[in-house]
Amino acid sequence: MVTNQASLKRDGVQDFVSLRTTAIVILAYSIFMLWFFATTPEITYEVWSGFFSNLGVKVFTLAALVSIMIHVRIGLWQVLTDYVKPHRVRIVVQYLLNLIAFAYVAVGLFVLWGV
Repeated sequence: MVTNQASLKRDGVQDFVSLRTTAIVILAYSIFMLWFFATTPEITYEVWSGFFSNLGVKVFTLAALVSIMIHVRIGLWQVLTDYVKPHRVRIVVQYLLNLIAFAYVAVGLFVLWGV
């Protein structure tokens, strides 16, 4: 069977791999942040600003934000297709929630790269 790789349609394997990959990135970022909080005796604005001024932390945070958005989009699609049966209502709700997820990443980018 030949599949079109340029197609915008998703399949179950792609969703499965995407969810697992984004979950690993989110878990790694959570552990990284917990490590920072556990090993820093006093967190002041200067320490926090210095921590996020590191390029590696910014890139890792950006990867986590994008992973959260991808994870949310796939999860919302799965839940909404299961539980919201009217097609038009599902499309509107999905659009609004995806817009909120995108806004979350956009605000995160402005905050992250503004430090």
